[in-house]
Amino acid sequence: MKRVGTKNAPVFRIVVADGRSPRDGKFIEEIGTYQPLKKGDNFSLDLDRAKYWLGKGAQPSETVASFIKKAGKATVAA
Repeated sequence: MKRVGTKNAPVFRIVVADGRSPRDGKFIEEIGTYQPLKKGDNFSLDLDRAKYWLGKGAQPSETVASFIKKAGKATVAA
């Protein structure tokens, strides 16, 4: 996740990045956003692209893995 936003108002971009790049540095593709201070539906994620990158061997962080799980459940329920 790449941190953007202002002080005391964080917003994160969910990105696909090489493990050797820094947290806010170069990335391959942006696949979603996360707003931790927002109540309720506080993230958006392109589930198709996330599954594509997981199929290519990408390793999600714990937080992003939970977003993928929640998005998958929401898709099945809808």
